[in-house]
Amino acid sequence: MTRRLIVEADGGSRGNPGVAGYGSLVRDADTGALLAERAAPLGKESNNVAEYTGLIEGLRAVVDHAPGAAVTVRMDSKLVVEQMSGRWKIKHEDMKRLAAEAQALAAEISSAGGAVTYEWIPRAKNKDADKLSNDGMDGITVRRDTWGDDVERASQGGGVERAGAGADADGASSAGVGAGDPNGGGEVGGEAVVEPDEKPTGPADLGRPTRIVLVRHGVTDFTTRGCSTVAVARTRRSAPRVATRHAASRARSTGSSVTATCTS
Repeated sequence: MTRRLIVEADGGSRGNPGVAGYGSLVRDADTGALLAERAAPLGKESNNVAEYTGLIEGLRAVVDHAPGAAVTVRMDSKLVVEQMSGRWKIKHEDMKRLAAEAQALAAEISSAGGAVTYEWIPRAKNKDADKLSNDGMDGITVRRDTWGDDVERASQGGGVERAGAGADADGASSAGVGAGDPNGGGEVGGEAVVEPDEKPTGPADLGRPTRIVLVRHGVTDFTTRGCSTVAVARTRRSAPRVATRHAASRARSTGSSVTATCTS
């Protein structure tokens, strides 16, 4: 039985020509399972170039993994769909070059026993490919394949993220929640994973309290009445010290308890 696949593709340009990017994905037509995702920036290009590139990358993903499939290409670009279906002429040289590349990939699929057809869809039904094309315009390169066990995502300056490849024989992932702990605990990036129902058992230990004495220089209403002001703060420091008014304010701003006393 021939496998049936759906390619959804899109492209965009902010300025036309301007900052451009493409996006495409491959789904299993029978199960709806997502099999591949592609996105990348294109520099300064037109909207049509970006859309054709999205088509090419979607078809290339099929050729790489399931060249004998029956493929339905869905795009919200009327121009690309009509030109690739042979109903509209291709006049622009860039479009001719890209259309020829897409046709060559479609011919590979046909020669392997598959087929490629084209279908126009409203933009509202092409949201996933549109999102990927916006990733491309944002400078993000996406290459994710789930034909097998590996999932890859490469981001500009961000390396490659792999999911699924680290699962052990029992299905436990080698990274994230559940790694090394049968009860679902573990560590990610060196930080403990706290379950949602865990609650702090009490206030944090701030250590030994330190007494800070604030001495005011000059004559005030207190000094004329024969009083002095003492500020006492609980801090994390372990040694007492005489502080300025700024230090006492800082103690208050950090949640320390400050009290003022007046002695006659």
